[in-house]
Amino acid sequence: MVATPLTEEQAWSVLRTVPDPEIPVISVTELGIVREIRTGPGEVTVVVTPTYSGCPATEVIAASIRDALQAAGAGNVHIETRLSPPWTTDWLAPQAAEKLRAYGIAPPGSRTASQTIRFVAPSPQCPRCGEKKTTRLSEFGSTACKAMYRCPSCLEPFEYFKPI
Repeated sequence: MVATPLTEEQAWSVLRTVPDPEIPVISVTELGIVREIRTGPGEVTVVVTPTYSGCPATEVIAASIRDALQAAGAGNVHIETRLSPPWTTDWLAPQAAEKLRAYGIAPPGSRTASQTIRFVAPSPQCPRCGEKKTTRLSEFGSTACKAMYRCPSCLEPFEYFKPI
């Protein structure tokens, strides 16, 4: 099969369909980790900033991006990792917050530029019933970027996507 050159907009369109492997209700573009796409004759370069340097999904995300672009007809796909500036939850697309909530994960609040990067329990609102006084069960959830909480009203546990 001969590769068809993709435009930058076509490549963005393809990546809007690539789900995050840990939170499949949002795409890698909605997560805000795709920083740049460059296209050239027979190749596409995607610049990605991982959510944190030790993220276990980094290699899976790169493979998913590569597979999706090649399935769309791209020739050579290069993935560049850019660590600076570091990813922040402020890069989440606006529609990602509601998708996280519907999935059962409390979306992160906004952070300030001067905020020290450490987790301070914010008592997030329950994504299921809306209760505002929730209890932290663990500083870490299924991944290091999430914490575990429980709602005293509906008694359901839920994860909170930490603002970083």
